[in-house]
Parts: sequence; structure tokens; C-alpha cells
Amino acid sequence: MCTAQDLTDVIAADRLTRGRTIMRHSVGTLDRQWYVAGRSHQVTAKKPFAAQILEEKLVLFRDPAGRPVALVDRCLHRNAPLSEGDLFDGCIGCPYHGWTYDRSGAVVNVPAEGPSGAAAPLRLESFPVRERDGLVWVWMGGPDHPPDREPFPMPNEGLPGWRSYFMETDFDNGVTALVENFMDVPHTVWVHRGWFRSRSRKPVDMKVERTDDAVLVTYDQPADEIGFTRLVLNPKGLPMTHTDRFYMPNVTRVDYLYGDPEDPATGFTITSQCTPVSPLRSRVYTHIGLKLGPLTPLLEPFLRFYTRQVIEQDVDIMRVHGRNMGHYGGRQFASTPADTLHVFIESLRDWAEGGERGPKPEPTVAEARFWI
Repeated sequence: MCTAQDLTDVIAADRLTRGRTIMRHSVGTLDRQWYVAGRSHQVTAKKPFAAQILEEKLVLFRDPAGRPVALVDRCLHRNAPLSEGDLFDGCIGCPYHGWTYDRSGAVVNVPAEGPSGAAAPLRLESFPVRERDGLVWVWMGGPDHPPDREPFPMPNEGLPGWRSYFMETDFDNGVTALVENFMDVPHTVWVHRGWFRSRSRKPVDMKVERTDDAVLVTYDQPADEIGFTRLVLNPKGLPMTHTDRFYMPNVTRVDYLYGDPEDPATGFTITSQCTPVSPLRSRVYTHIGLKLGPLTPLLEPFLRFYTRQVIEQDVDIMRVHGRNMGHYGGRQFASTPADTLHVFIESLRDWAEGGERGPKPEPTVAEARFWI
């Protein structure tokens, strides 16, 4: 009869990989980050939830105390997906041969070993998890690089006068292209023509600052109007403050605030958490924050419809852009001063993806003018 030690020896030999290197192990230090794996309501104690981050398949569930758990979604036995299995007693069982794992990833039962289900001393990789603001984050850095920061907080969440909702959207493009798209103003007069902004042939001055781990953009356009904003967001014609911010490696925040930017009369924020699924596939969790005065609850259904239409226009352009990028195998860009924020973002992400070798991009500030 095969003993537990025999089983361990056999598996140790059999686990010599003949597979490919997944994205998680080929992106330099971009794995050392919190990525959104799902929303809180999707992770339950009743059914496993499957996610994929940096091509690593994950299974998430809740333990008896309600805490979210994240394990590699691959049974150690024959590599079947645990996300197709069952949850019981705080454990997850493989749908193929019934191997059972606890919240730490340890094998606790092997049914084929007899009534006792004597388990081999094996353990699946487990991941640090955080839950806040209705999202579940997973740290992808591995045991050699434990978390050294907390997930990005959603702005204005819970503050008086503010409401919020999430949109979850799949894009056929990579994170770098998406964060640049979410902060890019010139494309709005073409991709979102008539919905978000129309071409006016007006100059816009911007200041772009690159820090150690962020790109901050401030626009000088106090009289700008965004789609419906004149009637809904800014009926009093207050000056607008528009800022775009990128936070390494995958978060953007776009603010449109009317009146005093420290205590705006009205405004909205768009915060996008970009989860890399594969090189040209991403899932974006968009947090929309609204402050519209007493009409906020009544206007929210309309704004949900409006923001969904705008983001689907970005889905379409990012799909064809990603397809072309994939065909030619990478960037071959010709940039102008209007693309300064793109260049700064790419410099930070490229340095991290290259394993942080060579000089780090230095903090700097640039000013540019473009026309919309």
C-alpha cells in the first residue's frame, strides 16, 4: 500500500513542471501588488468563486468566520479546478477525486487513501486577502514578498453628501493601455463624441507631474463642460477643477469637482482598479462617486446608464487597439506633448516590469498644451 511518504515522493517528482511560464512570473515587480479579485457579494461560503490575475487561476471562498480565502485554483493531484468543487466545513473539495483543502491550502483529506483519508503533507499556495469598500483584493507577490502596503482606498466613500456605485467591465487590452485611456482627454472628442465631450477646437493647458509611484495631471479648463454636466452637475456655473491621477501599478482616479475643490458643491470621481487577467485581457472595477446635492438618489439611475454607455465606447476602442498591438507585438508609438502623461506612465510601469533594474525614472514636472 502506498504510504503518505511514498505519495509525497511521487508527487514531488511529478511536479517537475513541463508547462509554460505564466504572466505572474514574468512581469518583474508588478506582481507585488494588491489586485481586485472580485466584489464582496461574489465571494461566499456556499459556492467557490473563480478569478484570474496575471494568468494565475484563483479560487475564493469564505471560511466559517466569514473571512475571504484565496488559493491557487489547481488541485495538487491532477490539477482539476477547485472552483468547480464544493465547500463544506470551511474547506474546499476537488470535483475530480475529492482531495480536500483547508483555508491555508493544506491537504486535509485524500479519499482514495481509505476511510481515514490520510492526507499527504502537501499545501496549495494561499494568498493574502483584504476586503474593504465592497471589494476583495489579493496580494500576488508570493511568500518571498509579503504585503508592504494596504489596498487603494475608494475616495469619498462614506462621506456626507456622496453616493457611489461600481461597474465591472472586461477589456481586451493590457493594463498600461487602459490606465492611459482612462486619463487621456484628447480621445474623448472622438471616441465619446456627443456623449462625454464634443470637439470645440479650444486649447487646454496641462501640468503633468511624475513622482516615485504616481503620475498627476492638472488641467486648466475651469469653464469646461462634460456631457450632461451643465444641467446636472453644475447648474450654477461654478468653476470646474479637473485632475487625473495614476497610482502604480494599476489605479486611476479622475475628479471633476465644481466650486471649492476641497469642499465641492457638486462633483463626481471615477476610480478604476485594473486587474490584469492576461497580457491582453483585463477586468476593471470602476468606482463612481457622486455628489449632486438633494437630487443625487434620483439622478443615480440615469448616471448608471450614462456611465455604462461611455465605458462601452472605451471597451470598443480598446478592443481594436489591443488587437493591433497584439498583431505587431508591442508599442511603436509616435508621441506628441499631448501624450506626456502616457510617456510618464509607461516609464514607471516599464521600469517595474523590467524588475526595477537600471535607474528609476526621476520625479519631474512638465507642462504642455493640446487642442480638443
